[in-house]
Amino acid sequence: MQRREVVSLMAAGAAGFGFSSTAASPSQPGSERRARKGAQGQFVEARDGTRLYWKRWGDGRPMLFLHSWSLTSQMWDLQTAAFARLGFACYAFDCRGHGRSDQPPEGYDYDTFADDIASVVEALDLDHLTVVCHSMACGQIARYLSRHGSARVDRVVMLGTTTPLLLRTDDNPSGIPAAVFEGLRAGWRKDFPKWVMDNAPPFFSPETSQAMIQWGTNMMFQCSLPVAIACNEAVTATDFRGDLAKITVPTLVIHGDRDASAPLALTGEPTAGLIRGCRFKIYKGAPHGLCFTHVEQVNADILQFIRDTTAA
Repeated sequence: MQRREVVSLMAAGAAGFGFSSTAASPSQPGSERRARKGAQGQFVEARDGTRLYWKRWGDGRPMLFLHSWSLTSQMWDLQTAAFARLGFACYAFDCRGHGRSDQPPEGYDYDTFADDIASVVEALDLDHLTVVCHSMACGQIARYLSRHGSARVDRVVMLGTTTPLLLRTDDNPSGIPAAVFEGLRAGWRKDFPKWVMDNAPPFFSPETSQAMIQWGTNMMFQCSLPVAIACNEAVTATDFRGDLAKITVPTLVIHGDRDASAPLALTGEPTAGLIRGCRFKIYKGAPHGLCFTHVEQVNADILQFIRDTTAA
């Protein structure tokens, strides 16, 4: 493969093609009900008035799942179904502009994403959280921790992260040139659905069923193009190196060595190197969508990480 083809493929996924002992005290249902008085039904109001749709499966120790670019909270069904049965309260919400949440014309930057997480966590009075995130959302939790602190978070799991910095800069020469990202978005403006379908195969694995691929792409088609572009601009240009260096909670980074969307050497490896005490796992042969393609392995590693860090 020629270098130009490699760079184009990296940009396409780095753009965020992301479909992504003693237990800590769980948030109590009564506390959650009291917190909902500040929300309307299954919605939490963000600081700028944007309504964020949230849901919960199961009861017990709380987990918060943050979805990736252009997908919805439903992408975590294969994880929340498993963990709810294991005695966890699995919370997830649709990021602004995605799924059932409002689509405001602004606010698609990481400071706002972090504040949205804070709005949900505070409104539902969640504590002792295990936060699981994929792709674009890994930057969201990194910015949340540096902006709001870790008082409510016990541990973090990052899958297929797009951190620390995708864009080529003077001090990040291995990044991708801005012109490549600009060309990518120009193509989206002409035929975004075709790009989604063309890039679905490398997001999954050859063994992935067509039904699973269709399920993931259908979620992507729910995302409006202006939102997809605005989020992509944030994903590709935001520098998280300072945020990652400030993380103090136990963190597990899981990355596939065949991730065409967020290449391991550009994302997973440097991210793990910036987080103190980070536990780093590389899945041989895994693509970007490893939460779809390596379900049992992902779930088992998350559970083991929770057990290890709870016992500690």
